[in-house]
Amino acid sequence: MPPRLDDLDLDIIRALQRNGRRSNVEIARDLNVAESTVRKRLDRLLNEEIINVVAVPVLDAIGFPIHTMIFLQVELARADDTVNRLASLPQVRSVTYTTGEYDMIVDAVFQDNDALLRFLSSEVAGLASVVKTTTVHVLQNVKEPHQWQIPQPEPPTILVVDDDPDFLETTRIVLERDNYNVVTAPNADKGLVAMRRRHPDLVILDVMMNSLLEGLNATWTIRADQDLQNTPILMVSSIASSEYAESFPTDEYVPVDNFLCKPIAPDKLLKEVQRLLKKRKQRRAK
Repeated sequence: MPPRLDDLDLDIIRALQRNGRRSNVEIARDLNVAESTVRKRLDRLLNEEIINVVAVPVLDAIGFPIHTMIFLQVELARADDTVNRLASLPQVRSVTYTTGEYDMIVDAVFQDNDALLRFLSSEVAGLASVVKTTTVHVLQNVKEPHQWQIPQPEPPTILVVDDDPDFLETTRIVLERDNYNVVTAPNADKGLVAMRRRHPDLVILDVMMNSLLEGLNATWTIRADQDLQNTPILMVSSIASSEYAESFPTDEYVPVDNFLCKPIAPDKLLKEVQRLLKKRKQRRAK
């Protein structure tokens, strides 16, 4: 089972990918956590061999300008012996098993073409298990493996359903500034269509739209739909301060995760969105 890494683990790895010489103090400051937290996390990542911190030499700078990839077909019954022999050679940076026409790829470096020729004619040609080889010169590395960064996760998608265009626009701006993907819908019917199409991570849903309790009725549809029922619902409305307050049921279960009264301060909205998304993530991790 692969190790379970949380967002902080990944952020620490990303920081070291950008600069492997960064101190724990610098990483902690950037991530707004304690230095001891970074140290403990980093010790675990190293001890469990999730990461290795090493120096990656620049081939030209250390006198190995000839970089090759050697593709080999081998007798599969002797493949392990071949791999072990090739991996032990000092010119070889990596050996990889592959599928397709070739069984393995050797990444090797040399000081000059004469050294490459000697390697092919003695080391590779001397392997009895090799059936076929193809050698290619690497002319230029546009991106080195060590330059790869762990991809950032896709921002959560939030669906906002409300018949007030001003509320939709204001909420969209607030959420997008906090790096959320936002989808909007002007009524419950279009909101349900958007949910089935986009499968948002959270729904912000008004109560009063084309009908008095349109949003409330939509929550029952969401909870009855197997594909949608686990989506957190944050219900928002001004019904509590309106003449229709008594129409909103208070003596029965309302299938939402929380309720906020309009108007809603941006910081309060963001805090509640963060709480519900975190709760959803924890629930899915179990």
